[in-house]
Amino acid sequence: MKVILKENVKSVGKKGEIIKVKEGYAKNFLFKKNLAIEATPGELKKIQNKENVDNMKAKKEKSIAEKLADKMKNKELKIKIKTGKEGKMFGSITTKEIAKELKEKYNLDIPKKKIELEEEHIKTIGTYNIKIKIHSEVKIEMKLVIESA
Repeated sequence: MKVILKENVKSVGKKGEIIKVKEGYAKNFLFKKNLAIEATPGELKKIQNKENVDNMKAKKEKSIAEKLADKMKNKELKIKIKTGKEGKMFGSITTKEIAKELKEKYNLDIPKKKIELEEEHIKTIGTYNIKIKIHSEVKIEMKLVIESA
């Protein structure tokens, strides 16, 4: 009997897989615990339609991310920070501050986890390259300029 798994089942298969199992196992275990459904032509068509919709959404999201990456190309982000007499910063710049500046200046709502710095924290004035992961397949590089206020 062919079934479609609704959940991951240890040593049987993963969610969404179509597998062949014995009828007794399917009826007495998989169906009773709501772990699988019978692989009828109607159910197979539903799965195919869902996959098509998911693929379309993924393509659309990637397209939007690529447009955003083109828009942000060759832009730089300037952050002004208080410094002491010799140009030393009080504190450091982290991904949290960078995300906040991106939101204020470019209206980009990017989580701080998606921003990659060369160093963990920026502690000196200067120009740095940062990488921003907009989408799983789309990254952009920006210049970050730290200036004295």
